[in-house]
Amino acid sequence: MSVITPPALQPITPQYDPWDPIRSLRLYGEHKLTSVEMTVAQVCNMRCEHCAVGHTLVMREPDLLPLDVMLKRLDEVEHLETISITGGEPTFHLSTVKDYVIPLLKYARERGVRSQLNSNVTLDYGRYEMIAPYLDVMHISFNYTNVEDFRQVGFVHRDRDLSNNLTVKFYEQMIDNTRRLVEGGLFVSAESMINYRTHDKMNDIHQLIYEMGCQRHEVHPMYPSSFAEHLPVLSLNELRQSIHRLLDFRHQDMWMLFGTLPFYGCSVNEEDTKLLQRLYSEKKVTVRNDPDGRNRLNVNMFNGDVFVTDFADIPSFGSIYEDKLEAIFDKWLLHHPLSKTVDCYCPQASCCGPNLLVADMYYPNVNFKERKAVISV
Repeated sequence: MSVITPPALQPITPQYDPWDPIRSLRLYGEHKLTSVEMTVAQVCNMRCEHCAVGHTLVMREPDLLPLDVMLKRLDEVEHLETISITGGEPTFHLSTVKDYVIPLLKYARERGVRSQLNSNVTLDYGRYEMIAPYLDVMHISFNYTNVEDFRQVGFVHRDRDLSNNLTVKFYEQMIDNTRRLVEGGLFVSAESMINYRTHDKMNDIHQLIYEMGCQRHEVHPMYPSSFAEHLPVLSLNELRQSIHRLLDFRHQDMWMLFGTLPFYGCSVNEEDTKLLQRLYSEKKVTVRNDPDGRNRLNVNMFNGDVFVTDFADIPSFGSIYEDKLEAIFDKWLLHHPLSKTVDCYCPQASCCGPNLLVADMYYPNVNFKERKAVISV
């Protein structure tokens, strides 16, 4: 396997994260559609207890829509900078890999658009090796300290128990595949969810991610969506403590990206301010603003429905059979009342406002548009 980044493409670094909506907001003076995520799988070999799209998973999925329909809509997005391919497990069917994933990645590479694939990388290495030459970021989910964690987290919603041999096989392949992809030159970003199960294990999880060679460790609070909807919710103090412990422990030569945090530059809580100032001052640590509803749409490649977010309970905003993606994006941004509740921007704090789910979870009665930043980054 050989991963080659064309000279014209700027390397993805802590200084250049093309998925962060604050980049396009600064560039254009308003939010623009620069990112399109495509759901190409509704099947998955895992059933993670916190899966934010778990209720959409099926045992046998329908046919995907014609690829040229999707490519035509991507062509119409004037300021497209990134695409993401997600599921389910996008690599579950080899036919999906060959007929959809690789052509979409080739399209992105030819257009100079950055690409990301969301995968659990537990299957045979060959399918990831096919994808890697055309991919910018392999995004994996990693919330484990050992194979028993993997079993408890990753297969709790299966109808039948997975055999011990198969569990071990998936776990070992996940780790081996990650190492091989990194050694081959691919950028691998491992995401961990801070939740009731992981918040006091984050240091151990980080250590394993570091040992696998991943170039980036992403850390996000758990979304209270789908399978995760009824799981215990951490307090803000527990989240702060977990992040501080991780910052104390982490390997400073690894990029750490924190996203969808429930801490904002306009907070009146002194502990929030201390944490944010630490995050912004630490070496190779970044805080990404939430792309959903700001610079990104999600397209269901089975029926053509378009969503402003994968996770919030907001119905489809249109169909790629009927509307251009930019028209759907403008319909949300300019006219939907929910969009107006989080449509704020504090340049001083480098903040685009709260994620809808996190705001509902921790700040149900707060009007963020009435607050002002108290920190400067």
